[in-house]
Amino acid sequence: MSDLLDRSHGDWLLAAKNLTIESRLFVDGDYRNAASGETFESRTPRDGSVVANVARGDADDVDLAVRAARNAFDAGRWRSLAPRARKEVLLRWADLIREHTEELALLETLDVGKPITESVRVDVASTAACIQWYAEALDKVYDELAPSGNRALVTVTREPLGVVGAVVPWNYPLIITSWKVAPALATGNSVVLKPAEQSSLSALLLARLAVEAGIPTGVLNVVTGLGPEAGAALGRHPGVDKIAFTGSGEVGRKFLGYAAESNGKQVQLEAGGKSPQLVLADAANLPAAASAVAWGICYNAGQTCNAGSRLVVDRAAKDELLPQVLDVVRSFKVGDPLDPATTMGPIVDQQQLDRVQGYLRIGQEDGAELIGGARLRPETGGYFLEPALLDRVDNSSRVAQEEIFGPVLSVIDFDGVDEGLRLANETAYGLAASVWTSDLRTAHRVSRELRAGTVWVNTFDATDVFAPFGGFKASGAGRDKSLHALHEYTGLKTTWIDLS
Repeated sequence: MSDLLDRSHGDWLLAAKNLTIESRLFVDGDYRNAASGETFESRTPRDGSVVANVARGDADDVDLAVRAARNAFDAGRWRSLAPRARKEVLLRWADLIREHTEELALLETLDVGKPITESVRVDVASTAACIQWYAEALDKVYDELAPSGNRALVTVTREPLGVVGAVVPWNYPLIITSWKVAPALATGNSVVLKPAEQSSLSALLLARLAVEAGIPTGVLNVVTGLGPEAGAALGRHPGVDKIAFTGSGEVGRKFLGYAAESNGKQVQLEAGGKSPQLVLADAANLPAAASAVAWGICYNAGQTCNAGSRLVVDRAAKDELLPQVLDVVRSFKVGDPLDPATTMGPIVDQQQLDRVQGYLRIGQEDGAELIGGARLRPETGGYFLEPALLDRVDNSSRVAQEEIFGPVLSVIDFDGVDEGLRLANETAYGLAASVWTSDLRTAHRVSRELRAGTVWVNTFDATDVFAPFGGFKASGAGRDKSLHALHEYTGLKTTWIDLS
């Protein structure tokens, strides 16, 4: 990896020019065109140019993929392997991902505008690490023996659900795919993966590498296409036993409806957030808080489900903190994501850029003061935006309550711990939160009362695969990552053997 991190802007431009891109569906171990022959354009946000014409899968292609997944499952080609054998295959897959870091990182950067250094250092590396972690964990999980006495033997075993439909978003395509696919495969399921239409390309290479590693054909399939066509068909398909979804609340609720309309399949949702960074008056390290606040809203151009998009700050700390936040934000370089010097790349597409700019106008109309937020580098054809701060925001306003999904920080001030805690919790979401304080008792009390799936104390966005991730309230149900995710893809079976 070190040689990739040492590359220049020119090196990456040349590598992108010479990159071979596969854009067909991956079903039953091979690439194929959509049944309709239709495609859709994949445009890179760095300059708006067409990177590939991607197969536009629809209900027919989803049906083919689900049938391939079901056949593989019923035949036991994967689920019947000993855990140690599945482990060895998944470890080879992780190694192949690392060997193909350059191609995967380029596909990720071209598709969604992620800075190439981050694609290499974080996204590809984390994907391989996640798959490796589940590979190493899967043969260390035991079933149960119920306390039935001497007259019966009662076992409680976990068995794979069957066919899992994984629907992933465009902001972290590789990473979130690994969060779904790694535990699903580790527990013996077959998977049909539907990537977001903005970010189809890395998933297609990932699936090929899985087969090269030894995952049997039909066990992992990728159907690219539009959400209302391929995504809806996957949600409604009676041959799918579970949907694992990350994306917007609006689409997540549609998948609940699709399940109700079809076979009542399980639906696991991670549906975004409006995460507060709660800075109390006694926060001791304001420079650290300022850095965390700036990175928490600007990393990945703010296109992160748990982005710290609300700065809920005590008035006693605000005047000292805000200038420091702005200093950090202004140090970020917004530029070509293929340039290793770039800190923040573009917004994913024109539609999302328009959405973010619309929220900036709404915030101003509601009385907030806008700092930053200018369109940058328009001459490139890319979708670049200066990070924005909206000060004096009312917590009931749209910019404080709705997920913007861009580099926009809403600043909400308060007096006293109780008011800050109330404001932090006054949102429909409950994905993540942080609290900054120097008092241990306050840290304990506030972190327990913050209604969020993850709470950080004096830090933000610290994470690893061993810690579960997911939310309360409108942020969804179920958890990605950790050993708990293995339980998300299995069902309990009780076997009662009469010994009398």
